[in-house]
Amino acid sequence: MERRAGDLLGRLQPGDVVVVDHTDLDRATAEGLVRAGALAVLNAAPMMSGRYPSQGPRILVDAGVTVIDRLGDELLAVVRDGSPLRLLDGVVHVGEAHELTGRVVTSAMLDEETQEARSGLAAQLETLTHNAAEFLRREEDLLLHGRGLPPLAVPVRRRTVAVVVDGPSLADELARVRDYLREQEPVVIAVGAAAVALRGAGIKPAVIVVDLRDGEDPPPSAVLDDAKQVVVLVRGPGEPTDFEQRMGRRSSRVETSAQAEDAALLLADAGEAALVVGVGVHATLEDFLDRQRGGLSSTYLTRLKLGPRLVDAEAVPRLYSGRVRPWHLLVVMVAGLLALVAAVSTTPTGAGWSAEWQSWAVTAWDWLVDGWDAVSSWVASLTG
Repeated sequence: MERRAGDLLGRLQPGDVVVVDHTDLDRATAEGLVRAGALAVLNAAPMMSGRYPSQGPRILVDAGVTVIDRLGDELLAVVRDGSPLRLLDGVVHVGEAHELTGRVVTSAMLDEETQEARSGLAAQLETLTHNAAEFLRREEDLLLHGRGLPPLAVPVRRRTVAVVVDGPSLADELARVRDYLREQEPVVIAVGAAAVALRGAGIKPAVIVVDLRDGEDPPPSAVLDDAKQVVVLVRGPGEPTDFEQRMGRRSSRVETSAQAEDAALLLADAGEAALVVGVGVHATLEDFLDRQRGGLSSTYLTRLKLGPRLVDAEAVPRLYSGRVRPWHLLVVMVAGLLALVAAVSTTPTGAGWSAEWQSWAVTAWDWLVDGWDAVSSWVASLTG
């Protein structure tokens, strides 16, 4: 039980009932709940407020998860981890003492509310524009000129950089670009927990970005030790943290309010990377509005800064079919040779060559057999 559904993902078990107070559930969190095997989601707040068409409720309903919302503040007051619950037609029975009435969210209901919510997009875009202007004023040096960003320990100029961000769809995206990462060997920058996922896939990031601003736990030391550089994000100037002191010279500090994934993209940009592949990074308008993040403006402006050099991992399999390996060429050569032999064998000259070839093959085989018999006899005489 948590107010934000995303805070539960790390401890969910298949068949759990999720209790939250989460207005406008986003797509990424909903996908995480489905992957974790949530049986039902009980929400004290509305799944869709009408400000914009949030994508999370649709993901849950389409996956067959029971969704009941608008259960009120009492839900979190009376439900505790492990509380016995019984669900019936939008009514939640908590033990024998409490009964809460909500609304069962259906596909037809979402169709209607999604259509109504689209009218709220204009207001959301106006807010996004205002916040972007404020972020640009506050972070102009970092965003436009790269000031405050440390030089990377690995040269990235004119190279491809892969920025990997943690999220519910990361495993699928890594599976799509694994061949590309291994064959093209781009410089890999991992953001937070994505470094652990990369290690599990057999890929070592050269740079790991760690966000210490909201109390997020850094990746394990074993993962950090594999990186050539660790970039630590902090809110402002001050004494080095215990984590920075422990990392020593391999740690670089960045003072910014930008999101961690945006800081990683800006690091690649400042290093003059030729191409940046975003793995787990999404940049559609619906994603922007659906994330509900305070740093949404930094995401928007960072994408504009990188421009056409930023490519989503979803596009890589469509643009990259794999490196041509030596055995590919060998197969083509053998196939061509066989076709040539077949064509020549149909001519009178080829027929003569075929007879000579068969005679030579028989002679060579007899020679090999005689040689093997001689060697076998010699070995037998030695052992005898």
